[in-house]
Amino acid sequence: MLSLKIAPDVELRLLQLQHAEEVFRVVDAERAYLRQWLPWVDATASVDDTRAFISKSLGELAEGAGLVLGIWCQGRYSGGIGCHRFDLPNRCVEIGYWLAERYQGRGIVTAGCRALLAHLFGELRMERVSLRAMVENDKSRAVAERLGFREEGVMRHAQRRQGRYDDLVVYGLLRAEWESACPPAGVTR
Repeated sequence: MLSLKIAPDVELRLLQLQHAEEVFRVVDAERAYLRQWLPWVDATASVDDTRAFISKSLGELAEGAGLVLGIWCQGRYSGGIGCHRFDLPNRCVEIGYWLAERYQGRGIVTAGCRALLAHLFGELRMERVSLRAMVENDKSRAVAERLGFREEGVMRHAQRRQGRYDDLVVYGLLRAEWESACPPAGVTR
């Protein structure tokens, strides 16, 4: 099982089927907060929905088309981080993340993204990583900006959530930009 410690009391772990009940409990407890930002929350109505998501994610991992990790804080599941929209011929991928409200403001998502970006640009040799955030989601946008992503534009009505459309800001980060800011081990600048 993949596990990576990113802080003394925080680790990323590969989501597996045995985590389904714990993941669902957190999503269900955070439902009112999360549905402000994420369109998938209302479709996650049961543990079976969570199992189906994890199963699909593991299939995508096996095909080299995705990677979904859970964030554990002090031994408790507290959010997720991962990759989707893999475009292997062009070496591009999109990342996404969420964190239970009570764990926010500690740099957890930034640290998790930093570890994921090191993997994507290092081992997988991706050329470009993008992410999208609702225009109004200042916290998510701040994570992108702290990591050196550049705002590339706004996609109008790009996400349907709760019967209405949201505008999304698109951010991008290129491998050369990442390596300039965070050079690989052994490289001096």
